[in-house]
Parts: sequence; C-alpha cells; structure tokens
Amino acid sequence: MRTAVLIALLVLLGLFAVLNTNALMYPHTLSLGFVTYRGVPMGLVLLILATLLMLLFYFWAGLTGLRAQADSARLLRDMEALRVSLDSQEGSRFAQLQEHLDRRLQALEAGSGTGQKGEVAALSARVDALSRDVNLQLAQLDDYLKAKLR
Repeated sequence: MRTAVLIALLVLLGLFAVLNTNALMYPHTLSLGFVTYRGVPMGLVLLILATLLMLLFYFWAGLTGLRAQADSARLLRDMEALRVSLDSQEGSRFAQLQEHLDRRLQALEAGSGTGQKGEVAALSARVDALSRDVNLQLAQLDDYLKAKLR
C-alpha cells in the first residue's frame, strides 16, 4: 500500500513538474546565510528536496514496519515456548494424577471382594473415559492456539 501511495505521489509530482517547467526553472537568488548564489532554479531545488524527503520517509516507514514485524515474530516465538512449557507441565500433572489413581484402584481391587470388582472396573472405565476426554480437549485447545498464533 505504501509503495502504491509513493508511486502515485511521485507521478503527481512529475506531472506537476512537467506542467510547470518554466516556473520551476525560473532563476532566483539563493542565500544560505554565508554564501549567496545567483541564477538558481529555486523551484527545481524545492522539487528535488520534496522528492528526497518523500523517499526518506518511505524508507523510514518501511524500516519501522520491519521492526514491528520482528517484534511480533519474537513475541509469537516466546508465546509458543510458553505454551510448550505449560503443556509439558500439564502433561506431567496428568501423569502423576493417573499414577495416583492407578495405585488407588489397585489398592481397592486388592482389598475388595468379588462384589466390588464390578464397581472398580466401572470406576476405572469412567476414569479412562474422562482421561481421553481431557486429552481430546487439550488437543483441541492446542490446535486453536496454534491457529490463532499464526
């Protein structure tokens, strides 16, 4: 977009220069304070100065945009690293919880009679279903975050 605006302004400036060539080339006296020049085409000097300033600000805006993109990319990398770290911490917590539940279920199975084994099996199946559901939700959340970060 900036390039199109720059080209449009340069074309308009060029058209202005072509239409007003006589006025731009009219000789003037130019004083810089310590030296005086006679017969300088002041309009042409101002036209060249305007063009140079336009190009300077165009490149300055491009550099600013590149810096903003670099900052955004660095922030996204940091967020991805944080997400990975949090995922690994959550995974270890779920693994600890699963180990704890497995030990409790094994203790229940070892201490229970045949009447309670059905209940323990149902409880074990329910815990496995909940674990699969949590893992599915975490995977969906991970996919959603990856899509939003890109």
